[in-house]
Amino acid sequence: MKILKIYKETISDGPGIRYSIYIAGCLHACKGCHNMLSWSFKLGKEFTKDYEEEILKDLKANPLLNGVTFSGGDPMFSSIEVLKFIKRIKLETNLNIWLYTGFTIEELIEQRNNNKESFARFEILKEIDILVDGRFVLELYDPKILYRGSSNQRLIDTKQYLKKNNLF
Repeated sequence: MKILKIYKETISDGPGIRYSIYIAGCLHACKGCHNMLSWSFKLGKEFTKDYEEEILKDLKANPLLNGVTFSGGDPMFSSIEVLKFIKRIKLETNLNIWLYTGFTIEELIEQRNNNKESFARFEILKEIDILVDGRFVLELYDPKILYRGSSNQRLIDTKQYLKKNNLF
């Protein structure tokens, strides 16, 4: 897994002050994507143990943070590594976690038993607080909606969604 960019304090990727981690790689290839360079799995900095420790140190050192946001690319294409990292962040910081993906929650649930990567994607849903789901659709672009690029994308409280659908 590679990390494209980290914003240590941002107000663009969810409510309050957030620490945003942009994961390299995406296969959705959405028309009108604001960052086509993020599609590459080759760009960015390798996520090593040292880099993980550095990020956790940052998270613990900033009392102003309201949460952590995973974006990309699409973090779900590195789901096994992202799941492990999210679990560690939750355990050590208890910060609110948002994750942006081009997959819909229905796709993630339906595909959960396809392979290890798909199962990890489903397990991520149990760990995060909010999923921003759905591919960016240029024809549905709306600059007035909060935290999303197009009106088809949803903000989903994953724990509530999974509980409601007897998946948690």
